[in-house]
Amino acid sequence: MLRFKILASVVPLLAAAVVARGEIGPVSQPCIAVGDTSVELTSLFWTARVHVAFTDDPSRATVRVQLTDDADAADFAVVDDGLGSETDSCQANPANRLITIAAEPVDGGPVIYLSSDGSADYRIFVRSKTFSPREAAALIVGAHGDHTRPLQAASL
Repeated sequence: MLRFKILASVVPLLAAAVVARGEIGPVSQPCIAVGDTSVELTSLFWTARVHVAFTDDPSRATVRVQLTDDADAADFAVVDDGLGSETDSCQANPANRLITIAAEPVDGGPVIYLSSDGSADYRIFVRSKTFSPREAAALIVGAHGDHTRPLQAASL
C-alpha cells in the first residue's frame, strides 16, 4: 500500500515537470560541426564544458563579435534556409562540445560583445530560421575557445 501511495505522489510531479519543461523528447539545439567535433548549445547548464556570457559593455568583453551584412566579409556564416543542410553533422558522439549561454560570466569563460560595428575578433553573417545571432556567436566562440587563431571550417 505504501508503494502505491509513493507512486501516486510521484506521477503528478513527473507530469508537472514535463509540462513545465514544455516537451517530452529531446529538443534540437543549434549545432555546428567543426572537423570531427560537434559543438552544440545546451540549456542544461551543468552538462556544458564552456559557459559563454554576453555583455553590452565593450570594456567587459573578452571576445568581440561583429554582425556583418556581407557573407564574403564574414569569418563565419550561418545560412540554413536552403535544402542542403547537413542533418547528420551534429549527431551525438564522445567528441561533442556542449556550450551554454550564462547570464553572468562563469569561471573565466568568454564574455562576448556582439555589435554591428567596431573592431572584432570574429565577424559573422547570420541568415537563419533556427539560429539567432547570439546563438551563432556563442557557438563560434565556444567552438574555438582561443580567439587568437582563426577557425578554419565548420558546417551546420
